[in-house]
Amino acid sequence: MFRLSQFLEALDEPAPTEPRRASPGPVVIWNLVRRCNLTCLHCYSGSSDKSFPGELATDEILRVMGDLKAFCVPVLILSGGEPLLRPDIYDIARHAKQMGFYVALSTNGTLINQPAAQRIAALGLDYVGISLDGVGETHDKFRGKTGAFSQALQGIRLCRETGVKVGLRFTMTEENFPSLPRLLEVMEEERVEKFYLSHLNYAGRGNANRDEDAALATTRQAMELLFEAALAHVEAGRHREFVTGNNDADGPFLLQWVAKRFPEKAAALEQRLIRWGGNASGINVANIDNRGDVHPDTMWWNHTIGNVRQRAFGDIWNDLADPLMAGLKQRPRPVSGRCAACRHLPICNGNTRTRAFRLTGDPWTEDPGCYLTDEEIGLKKAAE
Repeated sequence: MFRLSQFLEALDEPAPTEPRRASPGPVVIWNLVRRCNLTCLHCYSGSSDKSFPGELATDEILRVMGDLKAFCVPVLILSGGEPLLRPDIYDIARHAKQMGFYVALSTNGTLINQPAAQRIAALGLDYVGISLDGVGETHDKFRGKTGAFSQALQGIRLCRETGVKVGLRFTMTEENFPSLPRLLEVMEEERVEKFYLSHLNYAGRGNANRDEDAALATTRQAMELLFEAALAHVEAGRHREFVTGNNDADGPFLLQWVAKRFPEKAAALEQRLIRWGGNASGINVANIDNRGDVHPDTMWWNHTIGNVRQRAFGDIWNDLADPLMAGLKQRPRPVSGRCAACRHLPICNGNTRTRAFRLTGDPWTEDPGCYLTDEEIGLKKAAE
């Protein structure tokens, strides 16, 4: 995850001198259930409104939580499918909070009525992320249900009114990009403090619909819009969190944007971005699916490195016998093509490897989702 606002807030601070700190354990995104009441076009888990066999039972989940705590996992993001369709979701979340995890809930928001919002608030969850893929009919089309937007918006309002920290999650494609400016307005109108933009990744139905991926020029336009919005809040002294995910080229692109706007601040930002280190799949981000299979992140459901029913999570995560995991943990990663020659490799760490694998079968070739030009990554000089 690229924490845009934090980097902009730190522009006036000196460059960090301490080395990159290793995370005590990965953030775990846990798909507790695959069932969902919606059929989103970009769903990475291929969820639908039916039961899926072999899902982890409550006692198994609680046992695995103990393994995660022993491995110093700091954060659990409870996801799905739609996690609120799991009858034991509140018991699971309560247990996680009691164990001391930072606990977030990733939901489509349509099932958050007044009683649900009150139960979520009573649990003391640290964050609830609700997905909006546009406004009105645009969102409903992406989610496959008429009225999904109004229901999700109501869920956002109920969370905010009950004191739960809530944020908007937006997965961008070429089709819904025009909705981005309006969604930023909705963020302000609804007094939401966090906005997460996810670039489309080629997984699940997101892979099947990759022809809808935002064109590179559109991606650049969207990021510049987000940079301007985040900077405006920083300069006004308003606390807002703008974050992005699934395209670590956002870091180098921000560096270039700052170099044009505030050239005297670019050197310190570059050091801070190098310290951030870019893509963390297989390192600081992990995924457990509904059947207990462990993946390098949520976009790697086609690649399983173990199952928590059979081995402790820490043993699975530290096992480098898997070539993909060994490569992901290597620094620099064994990337090729443009990525290998890129001068920003220390910042983005080769970006997410899913797109390259989906399109070529090789997880280490250049990332087709990188929206920086050859000139920007140092492969050719500017025309005279």
